[in-house]
Amino acid sequence: MRLARGHAVKLTHPERVVDAASGATKADVARYYDGVAELLLAELKGRPVALLRAPEGVGEGVFFQKHAGKTAWPGLRLLDAALWPGHEALLSLPSRQALLGAVQMNAIEFHAWNARVPRLDKPDRMVFDLDPGEGVPWAAVRDGAVRVREQLSELGLRCWLKTSGGRGLHLVVPLTARWSVDTVRVFAQAVVQRLAHAHPERFVAKSGPDNRVGRIFVDYLRNGEGATTVAAYSLRARPGLGVSMPLAWEELAALHSPTHWTVANTLAHLAARPADPWAELGAHKQSLAAPLKALGL
Repeated sequence: MRLARGHAVKLTHPERVVDAASGATKADVARYYDGVAELLLAELKGRPVALLRAPEGVGEGVFFQKHAGKTAWPGLRLLDAALWPGHEALLSLPSRQALLGAVQMNAIEFHAWNARVPRLDKPDRMVFDLDPGEGVPWAAVRDGAVRVREQLSELGLRCWLKTSGGRGLHLVVPLTARWSVDTVRVFAQAVVQRLAHAHPERFVAKSGPDNRVGRIFVDYLRNGEGATTVAAYSLRARPGLGVSMPLAWEELAALHSPTHWTVANTLAHLAARPADPWAELGAHKQSLAAPLKALGL
């Protein structure tokens, strides 16, 4: 099929509905990813990528794919297996062809590592994933993000914001790729534990649905070895096909739903927004030396 920007993609069964809630088809998913390709590929550049594939559509037997196995498509790049010893070669999507080829293979979500090739052991990002438990209203999630931001600011760290495309928010902290993945994970855990100690009515530092009823688990486990986080501009394989959307902190108060942006309205939003709220993120590298010392690590 030929896409809106003039790009052609081989797409089998473009008419197949992949999300009953929105009525979106496989062709709609391809058009969406063609429209956000430049932005999404910039997020994936140099990073191992994991796919969430949905051959039968949203909610029907979806699965993650971190390695090619016997599956390949035009443009897909396999990374050197030596980059992650003891594991199969990881995937990389360096081009629009590779991205749309993944869509042909029924990929809906794209998840990325916090580190770039060749130093997969030295993250250049740290992620805090606000995961609200049962009974937590959206206003409390927004306020929770502000509290996490304040905590990081006290430690001398700036963070950028995006919706998860699901129920929560993600805070992204760019780093100088100097500290080991274990050090970054331990630091992130210490930040979350500090939050949970200071605001036990709001936050919990232990995962599991029973532990976070009425509270927010700030997931620091996104910073562990081999962990991934859904990339900015990726769709989510959930009813409505929400989008993980970068936003300015000034936009947060007016955001009435974590799934405000979807496959249906995101391209229009991107065409109309006055500026990219993440424009400075890529060039803003931060040291953990002083924050680690401040937490006694």
